[in-house]
Amino acid sequence: MEPTRPRRPLAPTLRRWRHEAGEQAALAVHLARWIALGALSGALAGVSSFVFLEGLDRITDYRVEHAWLVWLLPVAGLAVGLAYHLLGGRAGQGNALVIDQIHQPTDWLPRRMAPLVLLGTWVTHLFGGSAGREGTALQMSGSLTDAAARTLRLGPDDRRILLAASLGGGFGAVFGVPLAGAVFGLEVQAVGRIRYEALVPSLTASVMGDLVVGGLGHHHPLRPQLDPGLDLALVAKVAVAGLAFGLAGIVFVEAIEAIKGALARWLPWAPLRPVAGGVAVVALAALFGADYLGLSLPLIDRALAGEPLSFAVFALKILFTAVTLGAAFPGGEVTPLFVIGSTLGAALAAPLHLPVGLAASVGFVAVFAGAANTPLACTIMGAELFGVGAVVPIAVGCVIAYVFSSHRGIYATQRIDVPKGPGVVPGRPTIRAWSQRQRDA
Repeated sequence: MEPTRPRRPLAPTLRRWRHEAGEQAALAVHLARWIALGALSGALAGVSSFVFLEGLDRITDYRVEHAWLVWLLPVAGLAVGLAYHLLGGRAGQGNALVIDQIHQPTDWLPRRMAPLVLLGTWVTHLFGGSAGREGTALQMSGSLTDAAARTLRLGPDDRRILLAASLGGGFGAVFGVPLAGAVFGLEVQAVGRIRYEALVPSLTASVMGDLVVGGLGHHHPLRPQLDPGLDLALVAKVAVAGLAFGLAGIVFVEAIEAIKGALARWLPWAPLRPVAGGVAVVALAALFGADYLGLSLPLIDRALAGEPLSFAVFALKILFTAVTLGAAFPGGEVTPLFVIGSTLGAALAAPLHLPVGLAASVGFVAVFAGAANTPLACTIMGAELFGVGAVVPIAVGCVIAYVFSSHRGIYATQRIDVPKGPGVVPGRPTIRAWSQRQRDA
């Protein structure tokens, strides 16, 4: 007769099951809480982005029909400069302040940040300033979300997570890319590291923001769907283009910083800087035409449609935008980076023997990947916009551009957690601190 195995006591098994059930219940409550908070942030991002985008469309159409408005850009610059000088306070720090509060929560974001950046960006575009829209969406989403966090009396840790989610919500809502928006909110805070603690609320906020914008009636433009096939020669050519895209990102960032520094030295009174920038943009428009004013979306359409463009096109868009943003006009950097990348791609297509539409599509996201240090979010964005058939060349372009953009970036308080290569000082410096050390050296 075989010996019988001793029976396990039932009580420890039941206790383990009860413990596991309790853990799952706690996780379910935690998940539901962050989904609710993320949905709140996304709804705020969606509504504010809808108002902003609809107003921006109408303002752009009006400016195009009334070309003489660009001559009033210096006057508009004085009005914007005075508004931020007299009313802005900490709100004038823009996206840098939002990211800084994610790193080290100290004080609530100013409530006036949202209306100031909304009205200021509308004014910039009404009179022809070359700026984007992402910065406005992120600041509105961050400011409104932080106001909600203050009302709900969230602690510093919860507030940090919700602010990260607000970045995802604002990005996903304003560009119609919910997956890329979710990753952007996690990736943009630091170079080389993704903050997964905000994954659930960031995904929720980005999806909710995109749904709200679409549900209210604003529809983002459809982009061509690509499926170029894959071979070693294509990958090599895209890698070479990626190097150019990364360098373009460096030039963009450095040009803005150089103009900003020069104006600060020459014009100590801040409200005069947008006036000087406005005069410069008017002069540039008189010399080179109106194609580079505002968002310049027709340039993107031409590049993505396969029209070969001159290298002068992307260079002039850098110049117009660097003057506008360096002079402290409100707005974002990302849409100009889309223009710069797509037009540079269209110019590179002929010497690299690449299809113009493919090179423009890779450039569309890759220059942004390098300038913002967000290669993963930009790869996903490329797949959402141009189809998964082109995801490999898009990924190659974004990664190469990210590596060769050095440790520069459009977000000054972005931290360097994992350096891209040697020569970076330890201690997780911010982009701003690293840049200052480079200048001092």
